[in-house]
Amino acid sequence: MRVDDFDFALPPELIASRPASPRDSSRLLLVRDRLEDRAILDLPKLLRAGDLLVVNDTRVIPARLIGRRGTARVEVTLHRDLGGGQWRAFAKGSKKLKPGDRIEFGEGFAARVSDKNEEGDVTLAFDCEGAAFRDALARHGHVPLPPYIKRPDDAGDRADYQTIFAATDGAIAAPTAGLHFTGRMLAALDAAGIARATVTLHVGAGTFLPVKVADTRDHKKKMHAEMGFVAAETARRINETRERGGRIVAIGTTSLRILESAGDERGRMSPFAGETALFITPGYRFKAVDLLLTNFHLPRSTLFMLVAAFAGLARMKAAYAHAVAARYRFFSYGDACLLFPEQAT
Repeated sequence: MRVDDFDFALPPELIASRPASPRDSSRLLLVRDRLEDRAILDLPKLLRAGDLLVVNDTRVIPARLIGRRGTARVEVTLHRDLGGGQWRAFAKGSKKLKPGDRIEFGEGFAARVSDKNEEGDVTLAFDCEGAAFRDALARHGHVPLPPYIKRPDDAGDRADYQTIFAATDGAIAAPTAGLHFTGRMLAALDAAGIARATVTLHVGAGTFLPVKVADTRDHKKKMHAEMGFVAAETARRINETRERGGRIVAIGTTSLRILESAGDERGRMSPFAGETALFITPGYRFKAVDLLLTNFHLPRSTLFMLVAAFAGLARMKAAYAHAVAARYRFFSYGDACLLFPEQAT
């Protein structure tokens, strides 16, 4: 399909630069055969007893680092732990970096460039690892806010850009559908008989990279892989839920992608540990997920392509046009929508 098919107009003032306060005061657009303006606190009433929410428990690390190569300023965003103190990173101004260069990020915290490629991706060998590296990163790293949030990160983002489910370090972007959940929300879901299970997908910087090709088929070779895990217990609970007639509700596109990667052709789930670079566009047959809670995504992005595949391109364009007219808040810190699959009514 043409990437232009996934474009839409978005007034910049609708891009949320801060989360709703409290988190569970966000709005919710219900997208099925008709559109309904609801609130995120309505979610327990919109689901059924016996449904299973699947949430992503990845935790965002302060992956953005600002340092010096001599007198030159260098900014990098770590995106892949290679082990042994080595990380892949996106570097601004990478053309001026070369293997052997040393970058100082703070007192006692430095790295040497050991490799680079033509796309701004470098390999950094840090002078510490393990607990010492994590401590240094906590002191010197910045919250890797998405590029469409046009302000520096601050102390508030350390908490705001983590979900209530965050437990496993490794992401450089939050699984933002989970940002709407609070203790009050979880209690209401429990009371409604709606269970939860966790998966892990460490969201990488590829989630923000623009689609630069004209045809979606040409982007498949450029998708960045992300590490994900589905535990045996989670797989068992998903399979049991399906057998009982319950629905699997993915909380965010990250949960959906790891479930679709781990499920077989009938949607039966198995334990999974490995990389996924699943790129979902219209025509994909979903097998593991029945409903999707997600935020509003960027025009021409792989995530808007995914939701168009799930709920239908025409329906999603109509939903986004409604959201713009109704002044919903967009992107990571914005509002949410609950999507039913295109064939559902």
